[in-house]
Amino acid sequence: MVLTAVHVAFILFIIGMGFRHGDARNLTRPADPSRSPGGFFPHGAVGVFNGAAMVYLSYIGYDAVSTMAEEVQRPARDIPVGVSGSVVVVTVLYCLMAASMSMLLPYDAIDPEAPFSGAFKGRERCAWVSNVIGAGASLGILTSLMVAMLGQARYLCVIGRSGVMPAWLARVNPRTATPVNASAFLGVFTAALALFTELDILLNLVCIGTLFVFYMVANAVVYRRYVGGGGGARWPTLAFLLVFSLSALAFTLAWKLAPPEPRGVRAGLLAACAALAVTAVAAFQALVPQARVPELWGVPGMPWVPAASVFLNVFLLGSLDRPSYVRFAIFSAAALLVYVLYSVHASYDAEESGRLDVDGGGGKVQDEACTVV
Repeated sequence: MVLTAVHVAFILFIIGMGFRHGDARNLTRPADPSRSPGGFFPHGAVGVFNGAAMVYLSYIGYDAVSTMAEEVQRPARDIPVGVSGSVVVVTVLYCLMAASMSMLLPYDAIDPEAPFSGAFKGRERCAWVSNVIGAGASLGILTSLMVAMLGQARYLCVIGRSGVMPAWLARVNPRTATPVNASAFLGVFTAALALFTELDILLNLVCIGTLFVFYMVANAVVYRRYVGGGGGARWPTLAFLLVFSLSALAFTLAWKLAPPEPRGVRAGLLAACAALAVTAVAAFQALVPQARVPELWGVPGMPWVPAASVFLNVFLLGSLDRPSYVRFAIFSAAALLVYVLYSVHASYDAEESGRLDVDGGGGKVQDEACTVV
């Protein structure tokens, strides 16, 4: 809590200094007009969406709130408030930081390695601000790392509890009530990745993984609301999700590959794909009733809100480069191999169905307490 408060105060300090020393004319003029286009959207909508696909990783911390469901008193109320509130606060702060950075320097003069620190380093009587930003950035990295490990350790705890991963990961410290083994494993694994992998590769892999997970979650929200426990319209829901995803994919391919000439062809393809997507959502909403109604809190605007999330995630996935997909495919294949060769046979689903007995003298995980007995 203390680190988070200090981090937020540091961000507010950067925003204030940026607006104080910035110039609004830098929002539209480049540093070198002969080499860089000007205007508020110098690279058009394509540049905006390409950038959005890369900064998606800045929003992945909010999902750590959902991993604390077992550690809050009223998760049905507190978790939605925490997730929604954190997204709103982070979005506002990031937009203000981007605006202040764009006012400090023209976009083509920003140092991609240290944008804020570099912006103040050459300014008269502002060198101290650069030093403060460097110290604050180090603190921010520590805070982000702790939040990421907080959520991931609890993911591993639950996965170990179910038997999909070794039950050793589900051990909880009796004094602190935290998944100590999962935290230690993540610390070693994260350090190894940071030591042997280039930052750009990690960022691209995190981006594509995050977008894919968000895409799957949005589909799952629709499926759960309209199918429920199995008594709903399963096949119409699956058909809608397939048609809508294909329309989003067609829109993305038209955006990326359709030639700008002859004029109107590209716009017509985009309009047709968008119309198909909107029609699919409207028809699904009108023809398929919801199978369940959330008791306390649920995603509003069904199915439009999750459908918009599906469309946006597919579109942003199309903005990533080919090596990102190759690395993601290799990582997914490795995870699938582990699941097929180990997790299926060790999980309690296999044990309860009678297909495999995994008791065999090994540790058995209690489902209630995330401990190993």
